[in-house]
Amino acid sequence: MNGARFGILLVTGSHTHQENYAAAFAADKRCRLIALTDEANVDRRRRELNERLAKSLSIPYIPELDKAIARKDVDVVSICAPPERRARIAVRCAQAGKHLYLDKSLCPQLREADDIVAAVQKAGVKSHMFSFISQPWARAAKRLLDGKRLGRLLAIHADTYFAKGRPGSAKLGRRKEEFPPQRHQVLEAKREVDNCGVYPITLIRWLTGKRFRSVYCVTSNYFFQEHQKHHVEDFGVLSCTMDENLPVTISTGRYGWTSHPAAGVNRLVLVGTEQTLVIDANRPRLEVYTDETPWTPPNVHPQDPMGFWTSTQEEVHTRPKTTWPAAGPRPQTDASYFLDRLAANRDSEINAAEAALATELLVGAYRSASQRAVVTLPLPR
Repeated sequence: MNGARFGILLVTGSHTHQENYAAAFAADKRCRLIALTDEANVDRRRRELNERLAKSLSIPYIPELDKAIARKDVDVVSICAPPERRARIAVRCAQAGKHLYLDKSLCPQLREADDIVAAVQKAGVKSHMFSFISQPWARAAKRLLDGKRLGRLLAIHADTYFAKGRPGSAKLGRRKEEFPPQRHQVLEAKREVDNCGVYPITLIRWLTGKRFRSVYCVTSNYFFQEHQKHHVEDFGVLSCTMDENLPVTISTGRYGWTSHPAAGVNRLVLVGTEQTLVIDANRPRLEVYTDETPWTPPNVHPQDPMGFWTSTQEEVHTRPKTTWPAAGPRPQTDASYFLDRLAANRDSEINAAEAALATELLVGAYRSASQRAVVTLPLPR
């Protein structure tokens, strides 16, 4: 593409968030997609999924990561490898002098997060982890807090739930959390405190500029046998303190296709000395009720029963939910936000160092859930 400033290399293909990230980059005239790559020793299924997305994007697939990141026309690497492989790939890409666009959450282990931060700082590259901060409702919350509309901030509560999957199959009972968590993502399920909770964690840190100082977490299995079978939670609650003893509570998880008229609850409650404000991602909105056929969940895709990926949902002909269409301004994509920062030679507000703080809180949360005790932050190295 003539005039493109940034060459984008994709790491991993279909059945990851790369399906969405690649589309967002491809739609921005400031960049062009160079190739798709991965580690050389990926299994056959992953290689076929990588090749599938590369073909759909009309870009080459380079099966050796080191060869791909050595290309001089690559400026940014978009990394969507599974959590257990994410850190080592990010470190190698930073060492090659490439800017990093990172899937969330950053990585499962605190040591890995520290390695990414160190590699980024040593290489002098820019980095960004996918987040909500470019969304109009998040920016509105930031303006309200910065403008002192609430008076002194007394407390924050956040709800983040994804309305996907067919619920009702979990056997209810007390969950015993493991620590450290062994798997964060499998074909059928993800750890939802990590997968969903990373959004409010990064958002609250961005809004306040304060550090998390303690966390008490409870995880559970309320909805999906797929999660229960793989010993990962579908629900969690965090009770935290930040600097100056600011109390923060977060509830998060996945709760099924028909649990919400749109994509799920995404809401902040900001309690101040002068006002209490509710910031809702689903407001402003239209509410539409007609005599059309009610929305029903799609058929279960055998390779994606939770409905994680765009391509699998297209394959089972998932209908869009139309009851709550958005009525606010069109949101900026997260990818275009990062390109804005690169064009201005500025680091992201959710760079690797910020993302590592979220990893620390998540690790602390899982430790708390396993011990059923408050965990103090920062964690010992």
